[in-house]
Amino acid sequence: MINEHVYCPRLCALEWLNGEWADSADTVEGKTVHRRVDAPTRGRLPEPEDIDPERPLAVRRVELSDPALQMLARIDLVEVNEGEVAPIEYKKSVAPDIPLRAWDPERVQVCVQALLLRAHGYTVTRGFLWFAGSRTRVEVPITEELVALTLQHRDGALALTTAGRLPPPLIDSPRCVGCSLVGICLPDEQNHLAGAGAAEVRPLIPARKDGLPLHVTSFRAYLKKKDEEIIAMEKDEELARARINDTSAVILYGPVSITTPLMNELASRDIPISFHSTGGWYQGSFTRAGGHNIFGRIAQHRVAADPAACLALAKSFVRSKIANCRVLMRRNAEELPETVLIRMKEMGAEVDRVDNAASLLGVEGSAARLYFEHLPLMIQGTDFAFDFQGRNRRPPRDPVNCMLSFAYACLVREFEDAIRVVGLDACVGFYHRPRPGKPALALDLMEEMRPVICDSVVLNAINNEVVRPDDFEVTRFGCAFKREGKKRFLEVWERRLDELATHPTFGSRLSYRRILEVQTRLLGKVLMGDLDRYPEYRIR
Repeated sequence: MINEHVYCPRLCALEWLNGEWADSADTVEGKTVHRRVDAPTRGRLPEPEDIDPERPLAVRRVELSDPALQMLARIDLVEVNEGEVAPIEYKKSVAPDIPLRAWDPERVQVCVQALLLRAHGYTVTRGFLWFAGSRTRVEVPITEELVALTLQHRDGALALTTAGRLPPPLIDSPRCVGCSLVGICLPDEQNHLAGAGAAEVRPLIPARKDGLPLHVTSFRAYLKKKDEEIIAMEKDEELARARINDTSAVILYGPVSITTPLMNELASRDIPISFHSTGGWYQGSFTRAGGHNIFGRIAQHRVAADPAACLALAKSFVRSKIANCRVLMRRNAEELPETVLIRMKEMGAEVDRVDNAASLLGVEGSAARLYFEHLPLMIQGTDFAFDFQGRNRRPPRDPVNCMLSFAYACLVREFEDAIRVVGLDACVGFYHRPRPGKPALALDLMEEMRPVICDSVVLNAINNEVVRPDDFEVTRFGCAFKREGKKRFLEVWERRLDELATHPTFGSRLSYRRILEVQTRLLGKVLMGDLDRYPEYRIR
């Protein structure tokens, strides 16, 4: 962590205090380089008085700590030669072509190891860095200047524990380009919103998430693990298989079974397993036990106890929802009266004037009624099965409401997953009232994205005839998808979430699934005081 503090104090705080981590190609390659040296040797490092000057020795994976130094380290390799010991740190990269042949973070890391060896009575005058990329060994002399730099950054790292907030991100730094936590930190995005740094946001975040979700809709299916694959079976017939490394989530609909070994493997890789009822109602998810970003959760609960702060956030969610509904109608509703667009714009302005949650709820309800009243104008064709007469649910009574409810349930699941990744509490919201088992924060965040994702998917599925009237079963108890219709609807859903869109605030091209996570992280920055206001997501 002292190494990370030299590189970037914010990176140190994210990893050490918040427990954040994200792999990149560099970190995965680094683990491969360390695979052999991380295996401990049979022997142990002899005590200082037992060292034989005539006998060279190399000991792997030596762990040392010292209360006076307030430091601990795991040393990759310790060499004993002519009575002196030297720590050796392995790096996967190439030795840099600079005068000292190593950057300060790596030199400080070796110095920490040397100071700990000295504290245990060993004679240490130098250490080494082994750069696997160039197969180069670089000597690091333990000078007084290097020791002073190391202790300075030790004190800086320790000070983070009492600071109460994360250090600010680096401004336009080239270090952010190679950082595996750049998608968590969002340095350019935060600086852009705070008015610091360059006017343009660099495209540092990968546009799409790794892997694809696996949806299982067959009621009699069961999933099992075989080697590095997920196998979907129905009786003795194999339905499908997917590589675990290529899977981002497993989503089960109805009474689908899954084996314990597969659940354990998915949890170890932080791949969530989500459960929906047969009718599509989101039940919950199984994920690995965790507790990162605890300071963000504390801040979330603190803000949730402040009515004024809750109202400000709630206004942002509702204001952008109304604006996005208006844009969707303007784009897709044929013969829409101009007075409807004017009224929707007026309702968006009314949000700014309300002074309590009840009034805000009233404005949102009025806007929703006006929006759904004119939703039929966005549905092409005249098939009676898709005749929409207003919103109904629990259970939905017609195909359009069935698709809307299912899409909203899927969006709740996506936001719950984003909230888990960010490390916030899904049950503590700012607009929706807290109730047992209610994902209030997910419901808050999804407000502005309902028309952008859910309603757009439903209109796409109907207008492009992806779903047909015979894809639904309508009874006096309600309306539900048939299996094949649900599968085709999910294909439209996944295409929408994988579609690249320009973020209206930053100009970056991101998939909608990535945008859900970015919006959740931006809310976290508001809660922590890094941003003054929530940046609303508005389509144009």
